[in-house]
Amino acid sequence: MSKIPNFLTTFRIVIIPVLILSFYIPGKVSHIIAATLFGLAAITDYFDGHLARKLKAQSNFGKCLDPIADKLLVIVTIVMLIKFNPSDQLILIAGLIIICREVLVSGLREFLAEFRVSVPVSKLAKYKTFIQMLAIGGLLLGEKGSSYAVYSWVGGFVEMGTKFLFVDFIVFTSRLLFILAAALTVFTGYAYFRAGLRNM
Repeated sequence: MSKIPNFLTTFRIVIIPVLILSFYIPGKVSHIIAATLFGLAAITDYFDGHLARKLKAQSNFGKCLDPIADKLLVIVTIVMLIKFNPSDQLILIAGLIIICREVLVSGLREFLAEFRVSVPVSKLAKYKTFIQMLAIGGLLLGEKGSSYAVYSWVGGFVEMGTKFLFVDFIVFTSRLLFILAAALTVFTGYAYFRAGLRNM
C-alpha cells in the first residue's frame, strides 16, 4: 500500500509524453484523448498526496517528484494549448503568466531550501490548483474540441440546447476560470517572492 502514492506520481510523469502525442492525432478524437489523459493525471495529483498522508507513506521519492510532476503536467499542457491555438491571445497571455509563476516558485523554493526556509502551501494556493486544472481541462474540451465532438454526435437527436451545454457553456466557463487561475497564481506566488527577498 505504501507504494501506491509513488506509483501515481510516476504514472503522472509517464502520461505526459502520451498527452503530447495525443495533440497530433488527426480529427476530434485528438481532443477527446488529450482531455481524458489530462483528467486522469489531474485526479492522480489529488490522490497521491492524499493517500501518502492517509497511509503515512510519505517518501523522499514522492517529496521530490510530486511537485515536478505537477508542474510538468501543467506547463506542458499549456504549451501545447498555445501551440495549437496560435491566435488565441487569452490562452497565450494567461498561460505565460502561469508558466512564469511555476518556474519562479520552483527557483525560489530551491533557493530558500538552502536557508532552511519553507513556505507552506496556503488554502488559496490549493484552490488555485483546483481552478487551474478545471480551466485547462475545459480548454481541452472547448470549441471544436471533444465537447464539440459530443455535440456533433448527439446534435441530430437532441434539441438545439445541446450546443449550449456541450460547447458554449464549457468554452465560456473554462476561459473565465483560466483568467482567474492566472490572477490567483500571481497572488499566491507573491508569498514565495516576499520570502525570497527577505533572505537575499
